[in-house]
Amino acid sequence: MDAVRVALLREVLAGTEWPAAARRFAGALRSSVVPQGGGLLLVGTERYEPWHLAAHLVDEAMWSGRPELAPVLVRHEVRPADPAHLSVGLGRLEAAGRGATLLVVAPDSPDGGLLERVHDARRAGATVLSLDGGDKEVHALAHEALTVSPEHDEGVDLDTVQHLVSAAAGENSLPAPRGRRRFRDRLSRIADHLTSPPPSRW
Repeated sequence: MDAVRVALLREVLAGTEWPAAARRFAGALRSSVVPQGGGLLLVGTERYEPWHLAAHLVDEAMWSGRPELAPVLVRHEVRPADPAHLSVGLGRLEAAGRGATLLVVAPDSPDGGLLERVHDARRAGATVLSLDGGDKEVHALAHEALTVSPEHDEGVDLDTVQHLVSAAAGENSLPAPRGRRRFRDRLSRIADHLTSPPPSRW
């Protein structure tokens, strides 16, 4: 989803809690993922793989100048033919510790094996964030959580909120522009971003 569509989405949701809630959550994500830290690990449940969010965060990391926002997508099932960036299995969570950030996307209840790995990563010092559908166990493990409940949040689903969060994650990252040249440079980067074709690697 490009910047124009995100702006339209925010306009549609103006007056609701979601634009501000997504920005708060994205701010927590930005502050927890630091350069030379342990990186950002992104994991879903067995039934839901957040590859779309991964792709958007990669884009935001590039356009915002914050490479640390590009996540490692951790997958429940890895096949031998998968490319390198899609070949990271759940064992990667076992190495997560202090300095690492773990973002769990769980629209449904995850299995016990994932919960145990997330718990161990938190105990080892990793920061845990969750975008969830209201699962109490996931919520209890998270330092910061944003819950999207289909029963209570009519018209807003987890995919919509992921678009808002990923877009907000790249905001407020560049130094404030000083003078016309830097302002023009920033406008040029935004224009390039809006006119670039979508990535084909995901």
